[in-house]
Amino acid sequence: QVQIVESGGGLVQPGGSLRLSCVASPSVACIAVMGWYRQAPGKQLELVATITLGGRINQTGSVKGRFIISRNNDENTVYLQMNRLKPEDTAVYFCNVLKSGITYWGKGTQVTVSS
Repeated sequence: QVQIVESGGGLVQPGGSLRLSCVASPSVACIAVMGWYRQAPGKQLELVATITLGGRINQTGSVKGRFIISRNNDENTVYLQMNRLKPEDTAVYFCNVLKSGITYWGKGTQVTVSS
């Protein structure tokens, strides 16, 4: 069983930055894909960004140029650096991990962008 723990959410003003972190434990090798999804109030879950073991990145268009996803394979960690945040980025952000055909989810971390 893989456990996912997210951290780094919070309240930030428009134009600010936050960095989300997600750790998969126990230490597991060869996690195929790690990534982030988000769900805003009253809206469906949507992909934010994913990164493969080889470093291939997939991002939704609304965050391109503002959000940067990266991962540390040795530490089973994925990061989401969020810059130039907008009120519409407000959502619960969930970490997602795909390993051996099984998807694991974290409990989510709240990101609120408001003045």
